[in-house]
Amino acid sequence: MAVIKKKIWPEYFKDVKSGKKKFELRLADFKVKKGDKLILEEWDPKVEKYTGREIKARVGYVLKTKNLWFWSKKDIEKYGLQIIQIEV
Repeated sequence: MAVIKKKIWPEYFKDVKSGKKKFELRLADFKVKKGDKLILEEWDPKVEKYTGREIKARVGYVLKTKNLWFWSKKDIEKYGLQIIQIEV
């Protein structure tokens, strides 16, 4: 099990802390797997400093992809992408 620390902006920190946001969209520039410990450290971009608050979470699922062949590049540029959390 790895321990991974990442910055998170205040508005997203608030939503994760409240339980409203149950996902993270991150550039896949680091290794992460199910069971790893993720520490989200609140970062205030206005003052470029950490606030001292953090959330400790366990990674439950990781989806990595470079393959976006579901849609054309033109459509992605026009509409962008979104991640949708589902609750079953």
